[in-house]
Amino acid sequence: MTCAIVNPTFGVPGVELSALASWMDLQGIEHGPVTELQSIGGGTQNIMLRFTRGTREFILRRGPLHPRATTNDNLRREMRLLAALAGTAVPHARLIAACPDESVLGESVFYLMEPLDGFNAAVELPALHASNADVRYRMGLALVDALATLSTVDYKQAGLADFGRPDGFLERQVPRWLQELDSYAQLDNYPGHGLPVELVSEWLTRNRPTSGPIGLMHGDYHIANVMFAPDGPHVAAIVDWEMCTIGDPMLDLGWLLATWPEPNRSDDVLSSALAGAGGLPSAQELVRRYGERTGFDVSAADWYAVLACFKLGIILEGTFARSCAGLAPADVGQRLHDSAATLFARARNLIDHH
Repeated sequence: MTCAIVNPTFGVPGVELSALASWMDLQGIEHGPVTELQSIGGGTQNIMLRFTRGTREFILRRGPLHPRATTNDNLRREMRLLAALAGTAVPHARLIAACPDESVLGESVFYLMEPLDGFNAAVELPALHASNADVRYRMGLALVDALATLSTVDYKQAGLADFGRPDGFLERQVPRWLQELDSYAQLDNYPGHGLPVELVSEWLTRNRPTSGPIGLMHGDYHIANVMFAPDGPHVAAIVDWEMCTIGDPMLDLGWLLATWPEPNRSDDVLSSALAGAGGLPSAQELVRRYGERTGFDVSAADWYAVLACFKLGIILEGTFARSCAGLAPADVGQRLHDSAATLFARARNLIDHH
């Protein structure tokens, strides 16, 4: 993530400082002016602002200026999730306070969380991590350990029993995402995807596991959605919880495998700084470690990786389709179409070697 200094007189669009200060007064959260504002940029369109009030630093997260119909509900889910994680060992940014009321800050709900002392290894590596292959190897294992901790949370005890629809979760995946792909045809100038969708979807349907574990899922788990500690290999926090639900947590493992930078391969989907530095554990080591830490049967890990390639590829293709209609930048759309093609190629490779 990158930060930009903000003029405290004007704040940032979508965050009226006087309204924020008044709301914090009502919550009894520090006192005085809101100062030292920094706008935080990341992989999301949500607005994030770092600031100081009194003796304490805060991160504010709210929806974009032009939200989708589901934005506020998604943010309310994040608030509920972060509150539930407070009693678990899952590394996360601690929730300070939540405002589910849309009227306080420009028609968007928002919440405050603790700042994180960490870095995004998809973007940069500090000197310690860049210079030490052993540290990078242990970073890979730490990614799996953090995921295993999340996957084995007692979600019912955490108050999240109704947070998703786990029954029939795997059965719904292929039809759901084929429907999403079909919807892109409605966008102007979309030429079609040219991806081996039928081959992959038929293989997934034929080889679907009869059942998997039920647990808390991140939904978009990969290198870019964690923050690593600056002084070692461990994960400081998992971030970006928009897709979190109750389902089959093995799909999170599949997602990590689908985006994993294997040694001696040029098709790194994320083009991350960590991948560029090398020295990471193999995909097989990740699977073994996850099985050891969760106790789950990981014999179908390749199937979950293929499903993740299929699902993520279709999601990325959506941006390409929107770019063809002028609803997203053309260069971004083309880049994500290329990534979708890479993911489907990975899926075919896994199928061919199965």
